[in-house]
Amino acid sequence: MPRAGIVTVAGKPNAGKSTLLNRIVGEKLAIVSPKPQSTRDRIVGIHSTPEAQIVLLDTPGLLDPRYALQRAMRATALAALADADVILYLADATDGEPQPLAEVAGLDRPPRVPIVRALNKVDLLSASARAELAAKAPDAALVSASNGQGIDDLTARLASLLPESPFLYPEDELSTQTVRFFAAELVRETAFEQLEEELPYGVACVIEEFRESQTPVYIRAVLHVERESQKRILIGSGGRRIRAIGRDARRKIETLVGSPVYLDLWVKVLPNWRRNPSALARLGYKIPEDGSP
Repeated sequence: MPRAGIVTVAGKPNAGKSTLLNRIVGEKLAIVSPKPQSTRDRIVGIHSTPEAQIVLLDTPGLLDPRYALQRAMRATALAALADADVILYLADATDGEPQPLAEVAGLDRPPRVPIVRALNKVDLLSASARAELAAKAPDAALVSASNGQGIDDLTARLASLLPESPFLYPEDELSTQTVRFFAAELVRETAFEQLEEELPYGVACVIEEFRESQTPVYIRAVLHVERESQKRILIGSGGRRIRAIGRDARRKIETLVGSPVYLDLWVKVLPNWRRNPSALARLGYKIPEDGSP
């Protein structure tokens, strides 16, 4: 009997969870950015071998929420932990031995499913630092999601812990999410790449129209910001910045869909959307009903 199940990847912001998911799946599904908190929703990636199918959930970084969007992100991460058959607790190796997952996640008790600890970014450590870390955390997998070091062994270890089960999805499927979802993520990622300081965190992307039946594929996307001053920055002098974001995002989406794309990109102000539950709901985010973190 093969093995199949859900592996939730959890950890603090900027631990490299999205890079790890992309590495294991073998395709770029999740936004990768040096800026923390770039992942706002769970990203599903599916890795299948003849013996096992790992359904990976990349989650927002675990943090103490300061406003409504971060509460929604935290709720998403905690829900993914509850759904897991196995938890992959990923931490930044350059930060030393990590705190227990229950402490980082603010849980009353440790999860009951198997937890695999992995320390990422070991390629940034000296040989002596790696040896010292391995001695302090002998149960942890030392990996580098950026160059693939230790990933095959980690994947095999995760697969061995999954329950015996028929595959949950077709073997050739890479995600359960739509092309439309990933197109929005690619536009937002491109905005992250080209914007600095605080502004990227005030940007959300919504695909308002997606017509695959025509050539080129027509996509109408809207970048929402919180203030008029942010809109001016995003558009740039003479529209240069928004054109550059649109050009680079279009190229990424063309790679994703495998055909030419016409990206019709707009910028709108949705005041204070990160802190406004009704605006967040309009953008597709789910806020905990009890208002808890």
